[in-house]
Parts: sequence; structure tokens; C-alpha cells
Amino acid sequence: MYYALIGEDAPGTLETRLAVRPEHVARLEALRDEGRLLLAGPMPAIDSPDPGPAGFTGSLIVAEFESLAQAEAWVRDDPYVRHGVFARTTVRPFRKTLP
Repeated sequence: MYYALIGEDAPGTLETRLAVRPEHVARLEALRDEGRLLLAGPMPAIDSPDPGPAGFTGSLIVAEFESLAQAEAWVRDDPYVRHGVFARTTVRPFRKTLP
């Protein structure tokens, strides 16, 4: 089943986000290579594809996992969680309806 993983950025963590981004993206690429990633991306803090110093408010990942517990464990081990970029995470079941 798919799960929506939502991470909300802590204030003032843009520098940390950028520093650990390669490790975060590598995990997403692994999901993609396994055919389990539906979509992933950051949420800019302003209405711009490149928010510059305004940074991001969080990220959304939709990926396939065997269970809610497995999705929650995956997000707990994300570099953005381990390094304090995400102040809060939410994991919810997601049903894809339209491509």
C-alpha cells in the first residue's frame, strides 16, 4: 500500500537541510529504484520553485511500504529526522486514484 509521509521543517534548519540533502535523496532514489516511490519533493516556503533563503516548510513523499509500521520506521530513519530538519512527521495511508 502507498503511504504519504509528511515532514514539517523546524524553523532555521535550511542550512542543515541542504547539508544532509544528498543522504536524504539517496534514500529516495533507493525507493525509486525498487519501484516503490510514487512522488517526492519539498514544499517551498514561498510561491516559487526556488525559494532561496526563504527555504522550505517541509516535504511530501508518497511511497509503497508493506505496512504503516514499516513506513513509520522508514521515516524515523530519514536524515532530515535524525538531523533535526523535520520538527514533526506524519505518516498516513494513501490511495492513488488518478495518474
